[in-house]
Amino acid sequence: MRASYENVEGDRCVDVFIRPDGTFGFEEFRRDPEDMGAWTAIGSYSGRVLNSQSDALEAARGTVAWLGPLLEP
Repeated sequence: MRASYENVEGDRCVDVFIRPDGTFGFEEFRRDPEDMGAWTAIGSYSGRVLNSQSDALEAARGTVAWLGPLLEP
């Protein structure tokens, strides 16, 4: 399971993922033209261990400033 949320500019994303041990985490990435469009991890959040996908998404929403407004209905 992996979920990815990208900003409207297409230059930032947050991935929520599950580890082999069943715990969840998230990471923020950026994509710049000088990197040939490759995604680069920028948040150093992937080490956070969370118990569920919803916990990981809520932690990401509270940590990554642009994500909260993107997820609002």
